Amino acid sequence: MWRRPRVVLWAVVVSVGQAFLVALEIASRHYGTPGPITAQAREVIFPPKSGTVLYAAMTLMLVVLTWRQRFLAVGAAVAIDLVFWLVRWAAGAPTMFGNGALIVTLACAVIALTRRTGRERVLLLQGVGLALLLVAGRKTGYTWLEITARTRPMVLDQYIATADHALGNPSWVAGQIVRASGAVGAHVLEWVYIQLAVGAVVVALYQLRKVAVERRFPTHHLVRTFLVIGLLGPGIYMIYPVVGPVFAYGADGGQWALAELWPNTPPPLGTPRAMLFDGVTPRNCMPSLHTAWATAIFIHSRKGPRALRFLGAFWLVATLGATLGFGYHYGADILAGVVFTVTIEAALRAFDRRAVAGDRRGVLLACYGAAVFTALLLSYRFLSQELAALPWLTGPLLVLAVASVVYGYLRTVRLWEREVRPAAVPRPRRETQPELV
Repeated sequence: MWRRPRVVLWAVVVSVGQAFLVALEIASRHYGTPGPITAQAREVIFPPKSGTVLYAAMTLMLVVLTWRQRFLAVGAAVAIDLVFWLVRWAAGAPTMFGNGALIVTLACAVIALTRRTGRERVLLLQGVGLALLLVAGRKTGYTWLEITARTRPMVLDQYIATADHALGNPSWVAGQIVRASGAVGAHVLEWVYIQLAVGAVVVALYQLRKVAVERRFPTHHLVRTFLVIGLLGPGIYMIYPVVGPVFAYGADGGQWALAELWPNTPPPLGTPRAMLFDGVTPRNCMPSLHTAWATAIFIHSRKGPRALRFLGAFWLVATLGATLGFGYHYGADILAGVVFTVTIEAALRAFDRRAVAGDRRGVLLACYGAAVFTALLLSYRFLSQELAALPWLTGPLLVLAVASVVYGYLRTVRLWEREVRPAAVPRPRRETQPELV
């Protein structure tokens, strides 16, 4: 009974996604920039913006192939990239890898449609779709950032900076720590911040390691959460534009910055108001999607071996250090990003649970997380002065609100796991033999 509505639901999701991409393409052309469809199509021939992402996406597709097919696909991608690199080098053009990975991924889609049938075709198309969704999500994010900069001239940084006094101005503290750590610490944090997709792919590969054997994808995995975060997060940027401390209060903001205060001097308290900013800097702070994605990596790595759990914890801590230490986000953004991810995780898992048992606990948890997330954003905007006036009270309350959502998620997941855990089979009683007299 559930399968037919589920097919209809996915058909609606695909249709909405296609319409969304077309709308973004039209909006980008209106502002004189290429949209996500054009930008991705160009990377078949022209140098990609990020070859690492294209190879990471192809790696996700490889989970549906046999080992022999994987070696052939990787070899073909490397060979194609080598040819492109030699041609560009000879022509004096900028060199970049990644075209081979995208071409091989598209070739697998053609093979699935022309050479596969039945379940094998569906599985291969699912792998290709997973890879292309990861790439399209990144391109869509770039387009969203450009649109936020062009359509939201006023930013709300003064409100967030004022509310951040309740948390002790963590961006200013972290900025001084990163500066004191020297070039090595800064380079490590920068690499983790930029290569977020690498950590995600490592965790996703562990979750999808049995796809080629079982010939099906698991019900819930990291890539789904990543895509939903990337789809919903930029929409919030449009209604809550914030540029970040290093721009609003630092040297990177140039003439648009209020003053060059970050990270040495916390911003003074006053009456916050919306401020005009340039039309180039993305308004991509509230919530912190880097924190949201790193939190998702941490959550999904908890069921893996010790090395994977360590990787998830390291990626989360390093991402938090980078987002705050480089002045890209306020502490308030971090709290909102954690609640954002936990709420999405609860909603996705509740969707899967309702397909099996009609469980309402996950739905209630998702609603509670959405309510806390909304309350955080409203309090930052309309109660920022009150939050800053009583930091010893409001700071712990903000953290407690986030902790309540995390605790609710952990408790609900434990209950779910306890329900699906097979009951212990009683051991048969050993019959005692009568003693021989």
